[in-house]
Amino acid sequence: MADAQLFEDQFSITSSDPQKYDRVARIVGNSPDNTVTMTLDINTDLYPIQPGETVTMLLASTLNLDGTKDDEKGWREPKAGEAGLADMYDYVCHGKIYRFEEESKDNTISVYVSFGGLLLRLNGPYKKLTGLRIDYVYLLMKR
Repeated sequence: MADAQLFEDQFSITSSDPQKYDRVARIVGNSPDNTVTMTLDINTDLYPIQPGETVTMLLASTLNLDGTKDDEKGWREPKAGEAGLADMYDYVCHGKIYRFEEESKDNTISVYVSFGGLLLRLNGPYKKLTGLRIDYVYLLMKR
């Protein structure tokens, strides 16, 4: 399954801004080594989160535990007794990595992902984000 896990890190939430939309907040968090910054629009009805909390975030190419690619039909309700990666997390979204920006001054990149209008921006060193490419991904989060 290691191939299916594209990026995983913990983030300490530093701010939450619920001002723009109902039920959505833009949260900002930093990795423990302060090399990666996450900015994420999150549905606060489904996953309420406050500054000071720590979350684990995973970007994966599939929800299948064996790492096999999802079929082309998209998400479907799992059958009884069928386990998946989503069972281990509290908040799951499906979206697309659509843009990369290079920061020339300190050899970092920004990765942009859209989850049906809820946006994610990861900014960090190229070496930590090198496994990401323009493709469909799952965002999984847990406390």
